[in-house]
Amino acid sequence: MKHRTSLVGLLFGLVSSLYANFALAINDMPGGPSRFQLNLQPAATKVAEEVAVLHWMMLIICAVIFVAVFGVMFYSIFKHRKSLGHKAASFHESTTVEIIWTVVPLIIVIAMALPATKTVVAMKDTTNADITIKVTGYQWKWGYDYIKGEGEGISFLQTLTTPREQINNQAEKSNTYLVDVDNEMVVPVGKKIRMVTTANDVIHSWTIPAFGVKQDAIPGFVRDTWFRAEKVGTFYGQCSELCGKEHAFMPIAVKVVTDAEYTTWVADKKKQLAALADDPTKTFTMDELKQRGEKVYASNCAACHMPNGKGAGAFPGLDGSKVVLGPKDAQYKILLQGKGAMPKWTQLNDVELAAVMTYTRNAWGNKTGELIQPKDFSTARAAK
Repeated sequence: MKHRTSLVGLLFGLVSSLYANFALAINDMPGGPSRFQLNLQPAATKVAEEVAVLHWMMLIICAVIFVAVFGVMFYSIFKHRKSLGHKAASFHESTTVEIIWTVVPLIIVIAMALPATKTVVAMKDTTNADITIKVTGYQWKWGYDYIKGEGEGISFLQTLTTPREQINNQAEKSNTYLVDVDNEMVVPVGKKIRMVTTANDVIHSWTIPAFGVKQDAIPGFVRDTWFRAEKVGTFYGQCSELCGKEHAFMPIAVKVVTDAEYTTWVADKKKQLAALADDPTKTFTMDELKQRGEKVYASNCAACHMPNGKGAGAFPGLDGSKVVLGPKDAQYKILLQGKGAMPKWTQLNDVELAAVMTYTRNAWGNKTGELIQPKDFSTARAAK
């Protein structure tokens, strides 16, 4: 008995220790879920507040109905059971009962539908927006184009930057694990932001829980939604439509700033984009193309074909690939038109495509010595 008690105590202590260590290892995510969270994320928009109110209202109504129905049922079973001498009533129909169980549910449904309809209608009212942003889903990143309002003309891609060591459990995970991005979408506080969503390959879904926003991005279709953030801060979400192998690695980050900070960001971003603008007529050296191509490959290709070019599962390796080492036309075609799970890379410009093609033909064990210039891709596009 003593040995059994000691063993139980040891196991209890071990479990308590593991739980304590686990709890300490997890931190609240800024602008996102917190430890032991049971409710919705704190609302950052009026719509999200209304969604939270609806959530609790529906939950309370359903709980009251549950308690009432099962309470009456169990009370009847217990108080009128056969062992106490009760006998079941015998009747065929009751007009009163029929009316009650028709009218009461109807009233409950109307009471639930009216506020829900009001919120849904408000969620779809994208008129009179201060800023319009087109968001395009790619496997597996987001593209943003500011198409109306302050910031018009700004375009960039948003890609996961969580180190691969954290993903592979080779390093301690940060409290922004799997939501770190290279370019946050920046918007001003208190302004109505219209989001126009579409996709380049498969269905994605642009979702920010704190904004009460979830809008599918569908290839060939244009959908829209909106939000107006009521407070500054950085808010996170993720693609919430299963979109392929790297679905879990497709975060969304929106930074809400003051009007003055937004104006400064717009000016700085436009200067940055102008400085980085590529000249498709320039002739690049091998080193320039390989350095640029390595960055393009890491951001767009390494998720499937692996950083070492060996491929994984259904995704073929590029190291020693017949397509990469073969005639150029085949690689032009697959980059511009895609094939199977390989999307067409139309979001990359000719300089980026030339750089990544040069890199893959001269990286790892591939040593073709061939340079692909931007004008070569211009010609390939025209030929297509």
